Amino acid sequence: MIVALVLVMLFMVFYYSGSGIIAIIALIANLFFIFGALSSLGTVLTLAGIAGVVLTIGMAVDANVIIFERCREEIRAGKSLKTAVTDGFKNSYSAIIDANVTSILSALVLIYFGLGPIKGFAVTLLIGIVFSFFTAVIVGRMIIEWWMAKGNTIGFSTSMTENTLVNLNVDWLGKRKAAYIASGIFIAIGLISMFTRGFEFGVDFRGGYSYNVEIKEGTNFDLEQLRVALTESFGSAPVVKAIDAANTYNITTSYLIDDMAEDAQMKVAEKLHAGVVSVTGEDMTLENFLVTDYSGTHVTSSAKVGPTIADDIKKSSFYAGIVAILLIFVYIMIRFSKWQYSFGAVLALIHDTLVVLAFFSIFRGILPFSLEIDQTFIAALLTVIGYSINDTVIIFDRIRENFGLYTGKTKNEIINMSVNSTMSRTLITSLTVLFVVLALLLFGGASIKGFAFALVVGVISGTYSTIFIATPVLADLSGSITPKTAGSGSFKRATVKK
Repeated sequence: MIVALVLVMLFMVFYYSGSGIIAIIALIANLFFIFGALSSLGTVLTLAGIAGVVLTIGMAVDANVIIFERCREEIRAGKSLKTAVTDGFKNSYSAIIDANVTSILSALVLIYFGLGPIKGFAVTLLIGIVFSFFTAVIVGRMIIEWWMAKGNTIGFSTSMTENTLVNLNVDWLGKRKAAYIASGIFIAIGLISMFTRGFEFGVDFRGGYSYNVEIKEGTNFDLEQLRVALTESFGSAPVVKAIDAANTYNITTSYLIDDMAEDAQMKVAEKLHAGVVSVTGEDMTLENFLVTDYSGTHVTSSAKVGPTIADDIKKSSFYAGIVAILLIFVYIMIRFSKWQYSFGAVLALIHDTLVVLAFFSIFRGILPFSLEIDQTFIAALLTVIGYSINDTVIIFDRIRENFGLYTGKTKNEIINMSVNSTMSRTLITSLTVLFVVLALLLFGGASIKGFAFALVVGVISGTYSTIFIATPVLADLSGSITPKTAGSGSFKRATVKK
C-alpha cells in the first residue's frame, strides 16, 4: 500500500507539476483524518476496511483531478491564472457532489443492511467520502489561494503533459456495437461457467472447522508462513487471523466439511497439526497439541462452523445492493432529469458485477492463487460498484453540461465530445487506483491476492463500462436530442424527439 501511494504521489507531481504537490498534501491529510476517525471509533482495519480506503483514495484523487483538469481547460481558454482557478473549482463542484452523493447513498444503505465486513466497508467508505470532499475542495483550495496570494504562480501541468489528451477526437459511440458484442459474448461465457463450473466458495459460505491456536511464547513465528503451510496441508487456503488473546490465532478451514465420517474431525486436526509444526518447528505430538492446557503450542478451543452467518451476510448484501441501486437510479434520474441516465448507469453496474463474477468462475483453479467467493470478495465487489458509479456520473455530468452549451451539434457529437474532454480525468483516476490495487496483487500475501485481483478486474471493467456501456446506452435510449438554445448547462434545454 505504501509503495502504491508513493507511485500515486510521484505520478501526480509528474502530471500536474505544482498543483500535484497540493493534491499530495490533500491526500495525506485525507488518510490522516480517515485513520484518526477509525482509531477513535475503535475500528479494526480488515480487508473490507482496506477496500473502503482504496475506494476513498480513488475518490480523493479523482476530486483533485476533476478540479485540476477544469483549471487547465480554463487556462487554455485564455483566462488568467486567478480566474482559471476560481472558475475551475466552481465548475467542478457539480460533478464532485454528484459522485459523492451516489457513494454516500450506497454507504448508508450498506450500513443499515450490512453485517460484519460489509458494515465495516461502508463505515470506512462513508468516513472517507466526507474527508475526501473536505480535503480536496476546501483544504486544497485554501492552500492554492494562500500560495497565489503571496504573489506566487502554480502550474497545472508540466512541459511533457501540457498537451496530453488535449483536442482528442475519437468517435466512441461509433464503436458501441463492437463493445456490446464483446461484452455480451464474455458475459455469456461467464454465465455458462457459473452454471457449469460454479465458484470456489470460501469458508464463509460453506462452513468449516474453526480452531483457536495459542502459539508458544518466544516461538520464531511468521503469520504468512503459517498461512502458506496450512494451505499446503489442507489443499486450500484457510482463514487465519489474530484474536485478542496474546499469541492466539483463529484458523478456519472447509477441509472435509462435507465428510460425515466419525473420524473426519480428527483428520482435520492432523492436517492442522502438520501445518503448525512445519512452521513453529516444535517437537509435539498430536495428542499434546489438542490438550487445552499444554505448555507448548496448542489448540485452546475448536468448533464446527455452519454457514448460517454466511447466509445472513449473503441476504443482507443482496438486499443492500438492490436498495442501493434503486436509490442511485432515483437520484440520478432526479439530478439529471432523464431516466436514460439512470438506466445507463445501473446497466454499467450490472455489467461490471457480472464481469468480475465471470472472471472468478472461469479462471478458478487456473490462476496461481485462490479465487474464493467469501466476505472479502463481497467487499471488493462493493468497491468495484462504487468506483464504477463514480466514474459514470463524472462523464454524465459533462454530457449534461455540454447539452446546454452547444447548440449547433448533434447528440452523438456532443456525447463524443464529452467523453473526449473527460478522457484525461478518466485515465488518470483509473491509473492511480490501479497503482494501489496492483501493489496489493503483486506484493500482498496469499490471502489478499484474490481480493486484489477482483479490484484490478473491476477497475478496468468500470472504466470500460462507463465509456462503452453506460454512455452508449444513454445515447441509444435518448432518441434524437437537439439542443434548442445555448444556456447554463441544464439538460432541460434539450428536447427529445421520439
